[in-house]
Amino acid sequence: MSNVHTEEEQTITEQKEHTDTPPISDSMSVPYFGYQLIRDVLLPDLLGKDTEQILYWAGKNIARKHPVETPEEIVMFFIRTGWGALSLLKQDKNEMELEISGPMVQKRLKENKGCSFHLEAGFIAQQIQQQNQCVAEAYLTLKERAHKVMITVKWDKKDKL
Repeated sequence: MSNVHTEEEQTITEQKEHTDTPPISDSMSVPYFGYQLIRDVLLPDLLGKDTEQILYWAGKNIARKHPVETPEEIVMFFIRTGWGALSLLKQDKNEMELEISGPMVQKRLKENKGCSFHLEAGFIAQQIQQQNQCVAEAYLTLKERAHKVMITVKWDKKDKL
């Protein structure tokens, strides 16, 4: 487990998404320490050795409850949740590569070498699965020196839902 060695507090700013229903407020913030305590201390303590697998399936479940229609809307969801800046790097007929970066990702990778981004990977996999109507899986690679997380999503159009 990681202990926070700094008293610096980082906030996550929720950006307004253009939808039919207005957001509760234009800007809401969450202290980084509280977020880090839940994501990188409490959840691994509760879930134990199965943390990554459970978080991946939890991400898929969140995606089922909050479906979006386009990859651009996935990017906006990441902004709203404070999960980081999601960028589509490349895409072909059965695979896409994405990158998660930003201050929150950088700080989590720096302070906790064991932090997990499987929640985010599961969320992306399920969204792409729903959008393409075929089975999709996500694989992640931590780029700790670059302070980024790479996610590769693969699907097979022959494996329909």
